[in-house]
Amino acid sequence: MEKQAKKRRQGNEQAALPKRVFDQEYKVAVAKRLLAGEGGSKLSQELKIRRSVLYRWRDTYRLEGAAGLNRQPGRPPGQRGRAAPEPAALAAIEQAAAAQTAAAAARRIAELERKVGQQAVEIDFLRRAFKRVKELEQPSGGNGASGSTAKSAPGSALKDE
Repeated sequence: MEKQAKKRRQGNEQAALPKRVFDQEYKVAVAKRLLAGEGGSKLSQELKIRRSVLYRWRDTYRLEGAAGLNRQPGRPPGQRGRAAPEPAALAAIEQAAAAQTAAAAARRIAELERKVGQQAVEIDFLRRAFKRVKELEQPSGGNGASGSTAKSAPGSALKDE
């Protein structure tokens, strides 16, 4: 019982706080920061604005552009859902998405080219190492006999006398 009363008091205290109103330029700047890759949690703590509000601004900016962030607070009269975004806004969104995709593809290509270069260096090293091993290898006498060394070769200076 007491817990519920305490929660009600906290809820009333929060409702008593004045509601902050942000202008369009501020919302656009925050939405651009989110779109640029800044974390929502970090930004929420920094600006002391709920994360859900920040994401709502970001999504509205994506769909409707800056004009979508200029509406009056509260429920729009006579509307249940959002209006369809303007074709120009959709084209701008698609163009931005294509640019991001192209940039990501360019980064991936550069990464793969570096990897191919590293593998080429490794292959070159292994080829040279294999060539040296082949040069140092002495031919055997055949039938499983081991190769002769300079000391045991016929005609060497170390003979049993």
